[in-house]
Amino acid sequence: MNESKGPEANLVRMANQMADYFKAFPESEAAPGVADHIRKFWTPKMRAEFIKFGEAHPAHLHALAREALVLLKQAATK
Repeated sequence: MNESKGPEANLVRMANQMADYFKAFPESEAAPGVADHIRKFWTPKMRAEFIKFGEAHPAHLHALAREALVLLKQAATK
């Protein structure tokens, strides 16, 4: 993963820390766990910034954070 710079760096760091925590969970629970945490505890603005940055710079995100991003986008379109 590349180091992120700028105002979104904190969001990337937090998402990657969550992903690191959830990697110990079963595969079927890991990415949904990251996405659920972000949905519950991040503001809509934080979620939108995370999605926008993650789409543009996926290499900055842990694999589980990238999967969570997809789940967040799917939930946002429902």
